[in-house]
Formats: sequence, structure tokens, C-alpha cells
Amino acid sequence: MGTTTEQHHGAATADAAIAAPLLPSSVAMDPSPRNMFAFLCATLASMTTILMGYNLALMSGAELFMREDLGLTDEQVEVLSGSMNIFMLVSILAAGWFADAIGRRGTIVLANAFLMAGALAMSLGATYASLLAARFVTSVGVGFAVVVAPVYAAEIAPASSRGLLSSLVDFFITAGILLSYVSNYALAGLPLNLGWRVMFAMGVVPPLLLAAGVLAMPESPRWLAMRRRDAEARSVLERTSDTREEAHHRLDEIRRAIAASDAVVSGAGVWTELFVSPSPAVRRIVTNVLVLYSFQQASGIDAIVLYSPLVFKAAGISSNTTVLAATVGVGVVKTLSIFVATFLSDRLGRRPLLLASAAAIAVSLTSLGTTLCVAGDGASTAAAACVASVVAFVAAFSIGLGPVAPTYAAEILPLRLRAQGMSLGIAANRVTCGVLSMTFISLANSITMGGCFFLYASMAVAAWMFVYVRLPETKGRNLEDIGVLFAK
Repeated sequence: MGTTTEQHHGAATADAAIAAPLLPSSVAMDPSPRNMFAFLCATLASMTTILMGYNLALMSGAELFMREDLGLTDEQVEVLSGSMNIFMLVSILAAGWFADAIGRRGTIVLANAFLMAGALAMSLGATYASLLAARFVTSVGVGFAVVVAPVYAAEIAPASSRGLLSSLVDFFITAGILLSYVSNYALAGLPLNLGWRVMFAMGVVPPLLLAAGVLAMPESPRWLAMRRRDAEARSVLERTSDTREEAHHRLDEIRRAIAASDAVVSGAGVWTELFVSPSPAVRRIVTNVLVLYSFQQASGIDAIVLYSPLVFKAAGISSNTTVLAATVGVGVVKTLSIFVATFLSDRLGRRPLLLASAAAIAVSLTSLGTTLCVAGDGASTAAAACVASVVAFVAAFSIGLGPVAPTYAAEILPLRLRAQGMSLGIAANRVTCGVLSMTFISLANSITMGGCFFLYASMAVAAWMFVYVRLPETKGRNLEDIGVLFAK
């Protein structure tokens, strides 16, 4: 898989050998106007993921109307809501190959093409089968976007702002969720057979505009260097680094990383190094990526994103309008909370934010479960406590576990394994999410809705322990330097 320059097997010792010292603090912590170009590139790439949040969460409100219009059952709603997480495995697992074969930029354009086609097909769907097929097309685009956007952001960003720029992916996913909630609320008054179709049709135009914009931005300098296009890589690095000296330093490190990979080539490919003969360092890195991504979804975030109207109804809120208004409030808080991680990730570090987030998630989910266990019909106090607990949960998730997990994963994976490694991590993430989202209603009927959130709270506790024991800090380190942390 990939070209001969990307083929290799176990090379942890080579990674350790090429690890370079940190950049001087004057370079790493004193951003210059050059960073604006990196910010614009990372923003444009990350904006593709806004369609992931929009299409994923739109079902939370649309299903209230689709049930009546198309006669959907609970089981069909569960499948339509959660199947996107399973369907996207096709493109998630293929995204690494595409990203290496046609480039990060080309893969993002391909993602937008699928997103546009999926949104159109969803708005025209008339049967459960046609909606499921449209959901699959959308999922392919989402899978490409969610893998490649954080890889591109991490590779285009200088070390001084990599945490900020890598966090943009989760910000735009969350912004998409908020837009879907607003769309649910604003279009709820349209005729039954029209409102939910307009909600999905609104997702047709953005991918077309984004694809045009992405074509105008530069390719990842690391991908260019892997293709031996050093002059182009240098040009991009000079436009996205804090100083010209840093640009040359970054290019030298990338060259050393590629040379070290080439030095150990023996006909084996990326997947061989990941699974068949991984070095101890690679094994530790891949394990950390898979577990961290799994814990991100095991916390139950998509149960709230997809089923918050049902949660609020269980707490005693009976009006659809009130329920949808509450979801908009939750979306606003979730979006604003992303800024905390976005601006603190490069100041406080990844590890403190992950630990604080996991602890706060455990507390807020315990509160939500308790509230649902004591809630009664029409109990305004219980309903208010439920909304407050949900708001606290999404805020806790959005300051750490949500945006920092993909940033951390993209940082610790070596250059030669980054695209495929991210594919694996996101695949684990989506499988976990798919299991939770496609079983939530059934599980709530079995152990109560409050019991579901007690279960998710226990997962947050386990996530806190994992971060504390297994994940070292990566703040301020160059990407080619981070591998040494796991070579010990």
C-alpha cells in the first residue's frame, strides 16, 4: 500500500535516532504573521468536517417528523441514526491509502463530492431503503474528511500553534451539530413531508464551495517531501512557519524521517509495520491511539448528540418545540466550549485538558443519570436539572476529550504511519460510536435511560485512568521528535 518511498517495517530505533531537540522557545512560542496562512489552510481543510456534525446530528430532530411522514419504527430510527458510524468505516480505512496516493488535498475534495451527493440523495429519499443508501453515500464523504482533515492540519501547522490548528476539526464538527439543531428548530413549522427534506437539502451547497476553496490551498509539505518534491515542500513550509529558519529546520527533520524510513525498507508496507511486525514503540503508539479514540465515544457523547430530544422527553419535557429549543442551547454551549481547548491546548498542554475533561464528564453523567432516575412527568425541577447536566456534560467533553484526542493521535503517530494510523483510530472511534448509537433506545428500555448514563460515566472514569497512566505530554514538540517519548 502506497509507493515504495512509504514502504517499511519496524523502525522505532530509527525514529529515536532522528529525534531532534525542541525548537528554541523564541521560535515555538512567538507566533508571527506567517501563522495566518497556516491558520487559513487548516481552517479551510477542517471546515469539511462541519458536514459530519450536521448530517450526524440532524437526525436527532428530523426523526421526530420522519417517523410520522414515513412511518419509521424505533429500530429503523436507531439504524438511520447510528449506521453512519458503521458505513463510514469503508472510507475511514481507505482514507490513509487515498491520502498517500492522491494527497491530503485531493482526498478532501473527494470527500466533499460524496457529501454533496449524499445530502441531495437524503433530501429526495422516499423509503427507508433509499434513506439508508443515501446515508451510506454521505458516510463515505464523512469518513474521508474526518481522517484527512486533522492529518492535514497537523502537518501544515508550526509547533507553536499545532494544538490550536488541529483542534479546529472538532470545532467545525461541533459547529455542524449546532447548525443541525438550529435547522431542526427553525424548519419544524414547515409541512410534515417538506421540513425534514429541506433540512437535509441545506447540506448540498457547502461541499461544492469548500471543494473549490480546498483546491486553492497548498498540499501538505510532508506529503510533498515524501514524493521528493522538496522545492514545493520548502515553499509551503516557508509560508506556514513562524520564521524562515524554522521552515528549514522542519524540512530537514522531515527529510531525516523519510531517510530513516527508507533505510529500513525491506518490501514491507505500512499495514505490515502496524500489525505484522510492529516495533515496541509503534505498538505502544497504536494501542494508545485506538484506546483513546474508543474512550472518546464510550463516554456517550453521541447518545446525547443523537438522542437529546428523547432524553429531555424522559425528563418530563413534552413539547417538541421546547425540546428542540433545548437542543439548540446545548449546541451553543458545546460550540463555545470548544474555544477553551482551542486556546488552552498550546498553553496548558494536552494531558491536563484530557484529565480535567474525563473527570468532569464522569461527574456530569452521574448527575444526569441520577436526575433521570428521579424525574417524573411534568416535574419542572427535574427537567431543568436534566438540561443543566447535559449542558455540563457537553461542555466537559468539548474542553478536552472531544478536540484534544484527534490532536494527540495525529501528533504521536510517526510520519510514515500517520494517515493509516489515523484511519485505524477513527475506525475504532466510529465502531464504538456505532454500537452506542444503534443500541441506545434498546438499552434504555432494558436498564433505564438513567442506567445508560451511569454506564457511560464508568467509561469516563476508565478514560481518566488510561490518560494518567499511559499518555505523556506532547505540547511544543516537533512531530518528528515525539516518537522518542514511546521508544523507552
